[in-house]
Amino acid sequence: VVAGRFVLPVSKSGSSTSGSDSMEYIHNVYGADYSLSELVVPESSDLVGKTLDDIESANRIRVIANKRPGEEGRFGPGTLARDMEMQPGIVLGVIADPANLSAFADTYGLKLRTELRTFADTLSTAKSGIAEVVIPPGSSLIGKSARDVWMRKTYGLALIALHRGGKTHREGDEIRTMPLEAGDTLVVHTAWDALVRIESDRDFVVVTTEYPHEEARPQKIVPALIFFGLALFLVLFTDLRLSIALLTGAIGMILSGVLKVEEAYEAVSWKTVFLLASLIPLGLAVETSGTAKWIAEQTLLVVGENPIWVIQAAVAVLATFFTLVMSNVGATVLLVPLAVNIAIGVGADPAIFALTVALATSNSFLIPTHQVNALIMGPGGYRVPDFMKAGGVMTILFLVVMMLMMGLVF
Repeated sequence: VVAGRFVLPVSKSGSSTSGSDSMEYIHNVYGADYSLSELVVPESSDLVGKTLDDIESANRIRVIANKRPGEEGRFGPGTLARDMEMQPGIVLGVIADPANLSAFADTYGLKLRTELRTFADTLSTAKSGIAEVVIPPGSSLIGKSARDVWMRKTYGLALIALHRGGKTHREGDEIRTMPLEAGDTLVVHTAWDALVRIESDRDFVVVTTEYPHEEARPQKIVPALIFFGLALFLVLFTDLRLSIALLTGAIGMILSGVLKVEEAYEAVSWKTVFLLASLIPLGLAVETSGTAKWIAEQTLLVVGENPIWVIQAAVAVLATFFTLVMSNVGATVLLVPLAVNIAIGVGADPAIFALTVALATSNSFLIPTHQVNALIMGPGGYRVPDFMKAGGVMTILFLVVMMLMMGLVF
């Protein structure tokens, strides 16, 4: 909670905080050099008391999100309107040309953040981005402007460019007061869930199709709950292996139409599959060849003449190392007899040394070799260095807290 922001990585695959992909697209297609940034309004700024309507067109910027002090961030349909007044301490999510954005920040004495912090999650490419929407011939919006229909507030579409007749009109060209015509292409910034709703609106034709969204199947709630409950029942109240029980639930969901085979296949993290498949023979080789036992014996011989707490700490570090390359069960079975013998030899409590091994073999934060770490590696877009950065801190904290508490309790 306290140090997470400093050690937890930002996933580039699912949670980009710069919006670079969308910005690059509109630059290549429409020649618009836009960037996504945050602005903080200080109490002394002349911007306080002004409305969005006063500042957007005049400064060629577009506000797409805001967060007032003490409130949640606001983004999407029904959250932003042109009559919203600026308050001290408010944070604005803005999309604009970098030059116009810098000039606007300098004019009103605003703090400019080029990297998203307040809206890092809300405006990530997994939840929002640039989309293209066309006005069809039968649309009821023909003849009306984006300003007339309060497009940003009503539909959650923040208009940043309008392409008509081979020409692209941008922010500052009065695009929100131009009456819409059939065939107009609206370049908008929007939340992906808002775009899903727009797809069913006859006033728009959504051109953008490659964006993160899921097909809603509310009619499949009952079978989903049934097979989830069945898998849980098999896990808790039968002797079936965990993999077989969960596979039963997954097959049931596919057969009942809750999930398509293609969706299930795409959801598999093959990197995780091959990682775990490679670790199984590695762990077996280390264990059955006698390598693990030899390493443990040599390590304990080196620290054998030190104080008891040093020997106990060495056992804990050794158990932590082995659990990274073999199963925690295998590491425990291997090290407990050695730890007990060492404890007897130095006059320590064998039960405490055995407990040290049992606890330390759960210290699997450093690299994604544990099944839980491996499962989040693919979907989260994490790399091994990411795990070492965050997991290294957790590993050290685990060992320190474990040793201190065992010393206090026992």
